[in-house]
Amino acid sequence: MSRPVLAHAAPLPVAGRGRGLALALLILLVPDRVAAQAVSQAETLLFETDHLAHIKPPAVLVYDFRKVSNVEKGFKDKVQLDLASSKGKTSATLQFLSGAHKHDIPALEDAHGNPVLLGFLERDIAEMKRLTGGSTTYFRKRIRMALAEGAQVSTQSITYQGTSMPAQAVRIQPYLNDPLHARFEPYVHKTYVFIVSAQVPGGVYQLRSSLENPSGRAVAGTGTPGAAANPTAAAGAAGRTAAAAKPAMASGTGKPLPSIDETLTLVGVAHPGR
Repeated sequence: MSRPVLAHAAPLPVAGRGRGLALALLILLVPDRVAAQAVSQAETLLFETDHLAHIKPPAVLVYDFRKVSNVEKGFKDKVQLDLASSKGKTSATLQFLSGAHKHDIPALEDAHGNPVLLGFLERDIAEMKRLTGGSTTYFRKRIRMALAEGAQVSTQSITYQGTSMPAQAVRIQPYLNDPLHARFEPYVHKTYVFIVSAQVPGGVYQLRSSLENPSGRAVAGTGTPGAAANPTAAAGAAGRTAAAAKPAMASGTGKPLPSIDETLTLVGVAHPGR
């Protein structure tokens, strides 16, 4: 399968008409030499898989969302995906967070791929623009290229509602090898991990973006801007024990290097009316 190159920028793919998450939109702005290559394993897992094939609507998928940060206040919230059936098609309405954190995603009339992927990535890109002043087109392009060329795919076990099951993890670092990363140096080590499994409802178990500053000392906490990270909270977020320390400072700014962790995890599914 070859991939076309489209001429203009657009948001990341939407799981609507057609199969998967409309892979054609995924590869916008990718160079011609990439377009000639086959679709990568990472792209297939995330955007060419019918994640909703084994769930019968009406159904409501519920995800926990958690943000921890050393540069602004963290929070916890919910993401809800409502699935309905009409004329043999599955429609999807995504409520991605609430209140001031809400990120609007259009309803989909004929969903196949899980739109939480779209919601997570589009919100992340909007956050990168807010935090850095960079272009949404730039951040979308880096994520697309990383999935096409530099993704690491591995197998692992997950535990969903007390049951262990197999899963696949896709890991990318979109900014690490970018010649232009000096413009966003504090974010160069940002890592994305997408965990999918055909055995969980909706096919997507966990989505995570994480950033630790290069010193390894100041990890994600829940403090206010400029405050030292909370090592107890950070240990859970980063998966390791961190010693209490003053955050490393970004050169010439007087501000701590950012350490941010955002994680979305599937917690359950309900079938209304049954």
